[in-house]
Amino acid sequence: MKITWLGQAGLMFETCTKTIIVDPYLSDSVERIEPQNRRRVPVDERFLAVKPDIIVLTHNHLDHTDPDTLCHYLTRDSRVTVLASGNAWQNVRREFGGRHNYVMFNRLTEWTEGELRFRAVYAEHSDSAAIGFTLEAEGKVYYVTGDTLYNERVFADLPEHIDYVFLPVNGVGNNMNFADGARFCERIGAVAIPLHCGLFDSLRLEDFPFENKIVPEFYKEIKLK
Repeated sequence: MKITWLGQAGLMFETCTKTIIVDPYLSDSVERIEPQNRRRVPVDERFLAVKPDIIVLTHNHLDHTDPDTLCHYLTRDSRVTVLASGNAWQNVRREFGGRHNYVMFNRLTEWTEGELRFRAVYAEHSDSAAIGFTLEAEGKVYYVTGDTLYNERVFADLPEHIDYVFLPVNGVGNNMNFADGARFCERIGAVAIPLHCGLFDSLRLEDFPFENKIVPEFYKEIKLK
């Protein structure tokens, strides 16, 4: 499995047969609406040329479900499986249509694609339909929390064993801060990959106070332990 951080909450998973993109934000859409949230890291346009097999959209906020980014993937000539939580599902179906397979990927929904199995889990966020998800692939369990706060309901949906957890730790916009993110990771017991910092703010992921972590770098492969 090759995993690349696309910035903010964006991830690209590459298996031997499938390319999965999660919550890609590769534009300046947010800045046009919220000028204080300007990009501090330029878009790497190489990733706009990727042809994903699957796109996962955890919720309907612009830095996760971004039409200016998705238009590069959801074209008339492509056919993509889009796993999208309820509000994002309505948005992208209306915006892009086409031959794509739009799957309403709400809490506890499962989707199997070849050797991959996705399962939507609860997320405590300001989009009422927001989700996280687990991905079982190549003998490992990857958990992408989506934007979420620390909440007991989250843990009730999770499997007993998780190998890697990808989580927001910027502490604003109804996301966990460093302290709660570290408690979250301690409870799950997985290797942590903190996200959602450094694009709109000056937070350093190196400072996330959890020992068993991998600090990602923009547009680079995350070297898993």
